[in-house]
Amino acid sequence: MLIRERHQIAILIVAGAMLSGFVLFWYLPLQKKRNAIGQIRTAQKFAIAKASVESGQMAIFKTRLEKLQDEVGDYGAKIPRQGDLGLFLQQMANLMNELNLKEQVITPDKEIQADELNCIAVDIQCKGRLAQIFEFYKRMQTLDRLVRIEQVKLVNDSSFSGEVSVQTKAVIYYKAQAGQA
Repeated sequence: MLIRERHQIAILIVAGAMLSGFVLFWYLPLQKKRNAIGQIRTAQKFAIAKASVESGQMAIFKTRLEKLQDEVGDYGAKIPRQGDLGLFLQQMANLMNELNLKEQVITPDKEIQADELNCIAVDIQCKGRLAQIFEFYKRMQTLDRLVRIEQVKLVNDSSFSGEVSVQTKAVIYYKAQAGQA
């Protein structure tokens, strides 16, 4: 019987060693890999969800950019390479004459020079009906050069004839010449 018990003990020891080897060398490493793969899958799902949200935001930004580009248009094309102050003054005078504005005064003011853009301040005064004045400003926006209106002062005629005197401070821009600053 002793041999039989030893034999059973030996079988149990071998079975225990095999079971321990199975658990230690196969099952536990496999579980670690399974957990690592699970974490990687979770991280990938998170990254995909984040990318999906960001791609939706990219569409919003693209729409905003297109809208701003439409609003700005070809901004650079409206800034000439030369000051051409005389041409601008002539355009203003012609525009005022077309709209039958009276008491026209267009006075260039100081010129400011910078690295890339230069600007010239211009004082504009005229008198006319309010509809004519509004048309003047609308048409000024369609000029082939960038004009920034800094200040507008409207004064009603003292005789209440329906005419308005307007004083405008505007700035026109042009690109600086190479080597200027």
